[in-house]
Amino acid sequence: MASEPMSGGQKRAVILVSGGMDSAVTLAIARSQGFSCYALTVDYGQRHHAELAAAARVASALAAVEHKTVQIDLRSLGGSALTAEIAVPEAPSSGIPVTYVPARNTIMLAVAMAWAEVLGANDLFCGVNAVDYSGYPDCRPAFIEAFEQLAQLATKAGVEGNGLRVHAPLMHLSKADIVLRGGQLGVDFASTVSCYQADAEGRACGRCDACRLRAQGFSDAAVVDVTRYR
Repeated sequence: MASEPMSGGQKRAVILVSGGMDSAVTLAIARSQGFSCYALTVDYGQRHHAELAAAARVASALAAVEHKTVQIDLRSLGGSALTAEIAVPEAPSSGIPVTYVPARNTIMLAVAMAWAEVLGANDLFCGVNAVDYSGYPDCRPAFIEAFEQLAQLATKAGVEGNGLRVHAPLMHLSKADIVLRGGQLGVDFASTVSCYQADAEGRACGRCDACRLRAQGFSDAAVVDVTRYR
């Protein structure tokens, strides 16, 4: 199934958009590369629903052709501070933290892969990062490479020789690099939500791992932190 050109010769791509700063920059990068962007958000039962509203804002601001939100109930499985009544840690921890959601990126990419086949798109974009991140196993280059191999075997497009490509343009960027790249591409970071325990209005706690990494990124980039804190 070949990717169908849009008007002006653009190819379609599905971009995972969570509402956070990384996925916003990823969407902006895909758009800058000439893709016709279809934004996909997964409501997986996360405790911080403010990011879903942020994802809609990001998709609209960055002119996604369509924004779709798919519901998958990972809360029924639990096992993470983001999907169960487990306290979000506010101090650095060793090993994989309890904010890791089992199989989340695998599930999200699988849904994106399915929508890409429906759209006739051959490109998926996600904002995983292996530099300034929390140690999640599904944010590593090896995971992205393995998923792309799976996509060739698991899809009609792959079997017919029009395999899917998985782009992770932030993989080797620091948080400061991401802030600077987003600024170059016109991303409004004030509209994004990264906090693991944001309130209903999307205001950040300023203490969790996601908040610390985000704040450090702005500081290292010498850019004013526009995050809304409660």
